[in-house]
Amino acid sequence: MQIKEMEAAAEQVSELMKVLASKHRLLVLCQIVERERSVGELARLLDVREPAMSQQLAVLRREGLVRARRDGQTIYYSLARDDVRRLMQFLYDTYCGGDAARGEHR
Repeated sequence: MQIKEMEAAAEQVSELMKVLASKHRLLVLCQIVERERSVGELARLLDVREPAMSQQLAVLRREGLVRARRDGQTIYYSLARDDVRRLMQFLYDTYCGGDAARGEHR
């Protein structure tokens, strides 16, 4: 990979990491990594008010990490990118499951 290509990739990854730097957004993405969820369901799971959840989802949607699907009056969110799905799965496996659950990730 040439340095110009690496710089472009680094810029893209840097922007992604800025979005993921929020604990709240990470928790949202962890909840939708396996299946889509509604705003209300996410709010209940994460114990936040729906307006606050909608704000986080708006950021994720604006950045292209999630997509929305409307069914009547309910809006469901799912991951929009495979690279984000793989990254979230890695983070979950490393910090939330397996060895991490036993305190062996450090």
